[in-house]
Amino acid sequence: MSSLVSRSALHARKRALAKTLCYRALMVAITVLVAWAVVGDVSDAVNIGLVANVVKTITYYSYERLWDHVTWGVAEAA
Repeated sequence: MSSLVSRSALHARKRALAKTLCYRALMVAITVLVAWAVVGDVSDAVNIGLVANVVKTITYYSYERLWDHVTWGVAEAA
């Protein structure tokens, strides 16, 4: 039974990683398209899209780590 649980947990992590990477790729594409429409230059748009999404990813990770230290809304273990 434990191998079933570990396989299921591994599958869930792989699925979450795949969803995350697909989402980030979609967000990069949207940012690049919007930046291209605004600045009119593909090279600048790609740079904006990549930098903006790297910054957003780092910011989100930092935000999540910060919330690891917030106890509000977390039930105490019995």
